[in-house]
Amino acid sequence: MRDFQNQGAPERKFAGGPAVSLGEAAAGGKVIEGYASLFGRVDQGGDMVLPGAYAGSLARAGRRIRMLWQHDPAEPIGVWDEIREDGRGLWVRGRLLPEVSRGREAAALLAAGAIEGLSIGYRTIRATRDDKGVRRLAEVDLWEVSLVTFPMQAEAQVRAKSAGEDGWRALAAVIAEATLALRQAR
Repeated sequence: MRDFQNQGAPERKFAGGPAVSLGEAAAGGKVIEGYASLFGRVDQGGDMVLPGAYAGSLARAGRRIRMLWQHDPAEPIGVWDEIREDGRGLWVRGRLLPEVSRGREAAALLAAGAIEGLSIGYRTIRATRDDKGVRRLAEVDLWEVSLVTFPMQAEAQVRAKSAGEDGWRALAAVIAEATLALRQAR
């Protein structure tokens, strides 16, 4: 195995796990949760995240992990209220903000089943490459977790939390109707 470090720009790791969930938050917004990364699984990019890889990053105080749309730093869509490692991977729970137009759109797309992927944006701190070419990420500096269309790790997905499917379809229809009305008003 070969050790290496990456001090450059953030990398992105798309995951797609057990569906991301969507529900109502007491303080407003839609609650989403799911696994943004799963341990011990080789993704489409040939990387495998090892247990404990996020521990240092999550322990550092003073910096909030951002919730972005498709890794675009100009498109924050909500806030992550809880991010933690467990035996399975990196689990996240947060709120899509209804005051943000892209947050409303993301909620509608999630409700309709058009998107469900989660993906991480990070910088590699420590990694090794095994004899099969798999890069094993031992420590990463987590910057953001995004909702994405195409995750690199098929199991990293959002799950809808409370409201039933019919409720989400109705919400999606209301949002679509309001969007159309706003466009026509311009």
